[in-house]
Amino acid sequence: MSAVSSLVPARFLTLTAHLVIVILVTGMLVVALPVTMGLFAIELAGFFSGVSMFNCTQGLLSTAAHASASVALLFFLFEQWACEIYWWILAFCSVLPAFVEILLFIAVFGLKKKPL
Repeated sequence: MSAVSSLVPARFLTLTAHLVIVILVTGMLVVALPVTMGLFAIELAGFFSGVSMFNCTQGLLSTAAHASASVALLFFLFEQWACEIYWWILAFCSVLPAFVEILLFIAVFGLKKKPL
């Protein structure tokens, strides 16, 4: 199994785990829910449309960011961290991969480059 083909399921699993944990956490953070769901929608649209599915850089960045977010949000839940920390987790673990996803959308659809 090549490195690219093993990144695809890992990316999907970490993205899904992060989404499930966010749904559990954001009951306390009403404002963060629409922002987070919008960022997830951007990433899932790029992933399922094939724009970034086999892009190694985005796959590795997304997998690392969402795995880190899943662990950080579990600590956030169980250790009852302050709500301000959620915004830092959101910035580093959701905004960054979504921003790269937007850049890939622009490259593929705007500049007509290949998805890889």
